[in-house]
Amino acid sequence: MTRPGSTSQHFDSEHSDSQHWDLVIVGAGPAGSAAALGALTAAPDLRVLLLDRSDFPRDKTCGDGIATHVLDELARIGVRGTEDGWPPVRRLELGLGGTSVASDRRVLGWVIPRAVFDARLVDRAVAAGAVLRRHRVVDVEPSGDVVRVDDVASAAVVVGADGPYSVTRVAAGLPPTRRRALALRGYVPTPTRWEGAQVIRFGERRRPSYAWAFDRGDGLCNVGYGEVLGAEPEPPTRSLLLDELEHLLPGATDGGESWKAHQLPLSGWRWDQPDGTVLLAGDASGLVNPMTGEGIFYAVATGIRAGRAAASAIRAGDPGSAGGAYRGSVRRLLAGHLRHTSIAARLAGVPTVVHAGIRAASRDDRVLGDLVELGLGRGRITPQLAGGLLIGLVLPARRG
Repeated sequence: MTRPGSTSQHFDSEHSDSQHWDLVIVGAGPAGSAAALGALTAAPDLRVLLLDRSDFPRDKTCGDGIATHVLDELARIGVRGTEDGWPPVRRLELGLGGTSVASDRRVLGWVIPRAVFDARLVDRAVAAGAVLRRHRVVDVEPSGDVVRVDDVASAAVVVGADGPYSVTRVAAGLPPTRRRALALRGYVPTPTRWEGAQVIRFGERRRPSYAWAFDRGDGLCNVGYGEVLGAEPEPPTRSLLLDELEHLLPGATDGGESWKAHQLPLSGWRWDQPDGTVLLAGDASGLVNPMTGEGIFYAVATGIRAGRAAASAIRAGDPGSAGGAYRGSVRRLLAGHLRHTSIAARLAGVPTVVHAGIRAASRDDRVLGDLVELGLGRGRITPQLAGGLLIGLVLPARRG
């Protein structure tokens, strides 16, 4: 069984000479494509250049989960149908040791290979008027009234959507994100027990950590294991990651292929964006949920806002105001959420708290819903969730 993908992108190849643009976006993944769409839906006449080192479609190491919140963000700028042909996931299973909970939900999200989802977003950006070129950016330099990108382009504003090793982040004057996780992903034939489900089993070797199995709905399942990196001089080996995956989800490595590992720059208590004409979105801005490793919602949400802030500043003749305007819009959206996810990630490192959370979710589906919002969207630790955790911590002791 196969699912529809996307047509290959045709890159503009006439780029031997440096050209000036209104907006240059480094990286054409979800954050970059969303930035182009955000800018062009606000100001269709802008000259927007998308630069990416890869051809599209291309694979990207990821859990492939697309939460409903991602599609909500895209719908607000008129982008619909990126999930077409892929069935929604409705079942969620969480577990740690002998404690588990399973719930059928109306729609939890979709599991769409990044080779498909990212290419569809790039298609929409190009259709809206962006020019896509293949180029690996190595230097971004603000210079006077423009920002120079290698020797191929300059722009009034640049959006960096170039991932966890962002060269644009360096140009913006921000240090690398300090807290990171490492994850390994592969694809296996979907066993009956995981059909239509997203399964997460929390690990005990390092906390927080978890293994996952996300059914794509086309006969294949995205499986993997990830953990927060510690102070060790060397990261975990591929063999260790595979062993942990198999330990937590027996059978998850059977028939596996396309194994790839990647690092995730985890968000913290506070998010920053400097003033000026260099904006950062998605992984480049250090926005990956520290509880779940989810980053697509942040990428799309911040990309759209970066594009719109850039468009507004350029049209007002004040490109330098873009950074401040963008910082304000993202903080209004995510500041409280990031504080709560930072707290939740620390709590997730305590096994008794994770057990209590799973027990609370098994007793009250609203608590499970709050956990989903915290891990996949912009939710917070609600009084309902906090109360459920307290009850989950207290009741076992009383019953013992």
